[in-house]
Amino acid sequence: MDLSNLQPAPGSVKRNTRVGRGSGSGKGGTSTRGHKGAKSRSGYSRKIGFEGGQMPLQRRLPKFGFKNINRVEYKAINLDLISQLAEARQLQAVGIEELRQAGYVRRDQLVKVLANGNVTKALNVEANAFSAAAKAAIEAAGGTCKTV
Repeated sequence: MDLSNLQPAPGSVKRNTRVGRGSGSGKGGTSTRGHKGAKSRSGYSRKIGFEGGQMPLQRRLPKFGFKNINRVEYKAINLDLISQLAEARQLQAVGIEELRQAGYVRRDQLVKVLANGNVTKALNVEANAFSAAAKAAIEAAGGTCKTV
């Protein structure tokens, strides 16, 4: 067997129905589109979500709330995670780059340090934002907070 004698399985290939080729074909006249109405006409395209004139689902459901387009979204990193990372890698400074290398933060994310947990040694922490309690905890342990 080679490429020159390949052919489809018997009955798997059907000829396309040729519509609009005279009444003798059985598919002439309305060309399988029925009589009148939008669907019978050329150029017809149904809008997405159209339900035949019934009130569409999108308009039946109640709308509420709003999305603030100026919202700045941060990845929350807790103090216990920072102190864990610093102890595991013997770091004096923990920044966004260290968190990225450890796999806690993606490249496009902003980092906010939150005060869940405690810091035992003095660390220089670098992030996009700090909660007031986290900043106080880091500085109480003798470290510094730098906002990038």
